Amino acid sequence: MKTKKLINSGADAVDEMLEGILAAHPEHLYAVDDMPRAIVAKNGPRNGKVGLVIGGGSGHEPTFLGYVGKGLADAAAIGNVFASPPPDPIVACAKAADGGAGVLFMYGNYAGDVMNFDMAAELLGLDDIEVRTVLTTDDVASAPPEQGNKRRGVAGNVFIFKAAGAACDLMYSLEDVERVARHANSRTYTMGVALSPCSLPQTLKPNFLIGEDEMEIGMGIHGEPGVARGPLRSADEVTDQLLDGILGEMGAAEAGDRVAVLVNSLGSTPMMELYIMMRRVKARLEDSGLLIHTSLVGNYCTSLEMAGASITVMHLDDELQELIDHPCDCAMFRK
Repeated sequence: MKTKKLINSGADAVDEMLEGILAAHPEHLYAVDDMPRAIVAKNGPRNGKVGLVIGGGSGHEPTFLGYVGKGLADAAAIGNVFASPPPDPIVACAKAADGGAGVLFMYGNYAGDVMNFDMAAELLGLDDIEVRTVLTTDDVASAPPEQGNKRRGVAGNVFIFKAAGAACDLMYSLEDVERVARHANSRTYTMGVALSPCSLPQTLKPNFLIGEDEMEIGMGIHGEPGVARGPLRSADEVTDQLLDGILGEMGAAEAGDRVAVLVNSLGSTPMMELYIMMRRVKARLEDSGLLIHTSLVGNYCTSLEMAGASITVMHLDDELQELIDHPCDCAMFRK
């Protein structure tokens, strides 16, 4: 059975989406000339500031485009749906973001992204632009702790990018921005649940199958297999299962420690259900002695129209709290 989408054609969906985003947010964004997949913040790059370039496949909006703006990312390279951008728009983004202090690449830990961003970094080296890279690996379900370098980057990107972007805006050196990004990544934990599949614009067919009374814990944002499939359970039970995985990873957290929390829709899960989950998150974290410093609820890292949700917890310290609180003004996210 085909799914229904408000598109003109699957082949044009990404480029037409970008045209619409630029039309909606002209005060925040522009595209590099002759490079429509390289989107730059109008008020982001400046001389002497480290440039932050993010990017990845389409279909996860508002990730990545929504986090381009002053105080966060300076540019985003955009690929096809669930596919890495090629090196050319990444290079264009870096050149637009370069203020003479170097450029940091940040993106989720996926093989295609690693290959193309690494190629772009080599090309930029020929132009004497220093590039460093930090991969996000917050998905605790995607690999065991001893293989943390194999984990995927998912909704925790929001907090990790936020911390790094604030460090850039505060004129940290490239070395310190890289340190902050790695530190933020190491203290950010995400786990999700899928209830139904999504469908690609080109195929209009579900990209995986799941029973009408089933859920899958730990499924990736491209439909990668999770860690357990079983009967759909109540919101409190699902939230507890996700938090059990997250809190087990945090380990060293102590009573009174502060956290930032994100309850994220994977696309079609409505706000009602997310707030029901947030209610349980608050109760569980308070029972653990943790203090919620800030919380986000809504669509922040989606998978087209997939039903499901993820929970992210960032374990704050004084530096990360300051960076999370630092103002930013992006097309789809403001602090």
